[in-house]
Amino acid sequence: MIHFIKKKYLYAAAAVLTLCLGLTACGEKEDNTSKIDLADGTYTAEFTTDSSMFHVNEAYDNKGTLTVKDGQATIHVTLQSKKILNLFPGTAEDAQKDGAQLLEPTTDTVDYGDGDIDEAYGFDVPVPALDEEFDLALIGNKGVWYDHKVKVSNPQPYEESETTASAETTEAAADASEAEATTEAASAEALSDGTYMISLDFEGGSGKASIISPAKVTITNGEAIATVEWSSPNYDYMIVNGEKYLPVNTEGNSVFEIPVVLDEPVDVIGDTVAMSKPHEIEYTLTFHSETATAE
Repeated sequence: MIHFIKKKYLYAAAAVLTLCLGLTACGEKEDNTSKIDLADGTYTAEFTTDSSMFHVNEAYDNKGTLTVKDGQATIHVTLQSKKILNLFPGTAEDAQKDGAQLLEPTTDTVDYGDGDIDEAYGFDVPVPALDEEFDLALIGNKGVWYDHKVKVSNPQPYEESETTASAETTEAAADASEAEATTEAASAEALSDGTYMISLDFEGGSGKASIISPAKVTITNGEAIATVEWSSPNYDYMIVNGEKYLPVNTEGNSVFEIPVVLDEPVDVIGDTVAMSKPHEIEYTLTFHSETATAE
């Protein structure tokens, strides 16, 4: 009988030990929420990403407004346009699961400090830790989720003068405006006149057709003309800046020569005859000058 009682208590002790190992400490509730070691308040902090296509609006110098309360933090960032529709604090895979809580955009007014005012989407992003990369997925108007890594760092006490752009950012915007006034194709100035192969990002449409990357870009007197080849022979014209361009070939995939600006999104229209009747479809092309290789 005594032997049976000892054995019974040994089993019970083992069960308790197993339960304790599953917690942070025996008798304590596990807390998976990261804490931010900052006093409650409002800060300006840097928000950096792993992509040149996903970043804070240039008027804010890669910074957002960090709010801390009870050890939890959220940073509000204003993006460069309204093309990113939702964010998700996690991976693209998890963002598409039932019940995923997507971050909804706000419409922010952006003052560039040079008289130019625009609107762009902003988001309140939960921050699990400072100075550490974390997952933040996004979906754009193309309807595809993308994985990204972001980091929040260098928090500084918030000042009222930072409600739009900092003085440093305003000065940079003025410098950029002056540079643009020097030439209509300022982004091509970094490349001398010549012919290059340049990688491009392609957005829009249904995903059934695309423009082949890299594409040939010829720069003359600072102006860039791209020779773009579609993955389809069914495009009969393109429209860029309100002007219509016809194909430069008669066989194979549709090829066009169109004006572009490097390192900036270029909105174009492609008319396809692949459907029961012609359709004009909007696309966005971004040519990255850092990928240029002389042809």
